[in-house]
Amino acid sequence: MSKILLIDIDSTIPNLALKKIEKYHIDRGDTVEWNNELGQLYADKVYVSCIFPENKHKCLAWEGKAEIGGTGYDLYKKLPKEIEDIKPRINWGFTTRGCIRRCYFCFVPEKEGNIHAIGDIYDIWDGKNKELMIMDNNILAMPNHFMKIAEQIRREKLRVDFNQGLDHRLVTPEIAKELLSIKHIKEIRFAFDDIKDVNTVLSCLDILRSAGLKDWKTRWYVYVSPFNSPKNVYDRMIIMKKQRQSVYIMRDRKIAKEKVFIGLASWGNTVGAFKTNCSLIELCDRSDRMKPYKKYLQALDNTQ
Repeated sequence: MSKILLIDIDSTIPNLALKKIEKYHIDRGDTVEWNNELGQLYADKVYVSCIFPENKHKCLAWEGKAEIGGTGYDLYKKLPKEIEDIKPRINWGFTTRGCIRRCYFCFVPEKEGNIHAIGDIYDIWDGKNKELMIMDNNILAMPNHFMKIAEQIRREKLRVDFNQGLDHRLVTPEIAKELLSIKHIKEIRFAFDDIKDVNTVLSCLDILRSAGLKDWKTRWYVYVSPFNSPKNVYDRMIIMKKQRQSVYIMRDRKIAKEKVFIGLASWGNTVGAFKTNCSLIELCDRSDRMKPYKKYLQALDNTQ
């Protein structure tokens, strides 16, 4: 029996690779410990995972002492097949890998290739829990597979979270009907990454409404890159507000601390505040939480 140490550099992020490694060793009778750096003094083998490139420097202390992997450390390093093929069944995971898109901010196509199915809900669900998180990057790019997954979710009466969001450009009347037939979906999420996508966003909402979508029943990721002006972000938010749908401001780490984007996120990511009829500046006057950001937001067009 060996002693195994697992180190998750990005500790707050669910790490499927380390969970596979854990199961692999537990099935062989090994003992597994997590995130105890002192464990390296007695561990027979150490695995370190780094998801985000900005944390790669934290791996330096483990070089020569551990097996290091993860997208943030080495985009092309893969698990051994005998570990990669393990199905932990921990109620979250993937039924597809890869993506058809080539978004400039995303590494998925380079790391995982074009989209392909790797399983279904029975490969990630433990058969008992009623909560399931599906982390597929673009499941709607395989519509027949999505239909299969939706049918399984309905059959088992699961509460599902399509955690990475869904591609609004791929929504058809058939997909909309199937999506809205899932009674226990946690939240229907899409992405509005570029103001140029406004027409396809509105078309998607028209299709969903024809299938029965109600007001404030979708949430749209509004990605904020270092190349976006505050007005660009604000305009996308206002479009969704007028459509009576929620937003979530997803800030790139390079601009996450800029006050204007903190203010926009404080507004948009709080559903109750975003749904009010008052303007953004009026909300800054009324809310103690928003007041510190008023001077950064008042240059924006607040006509709502």
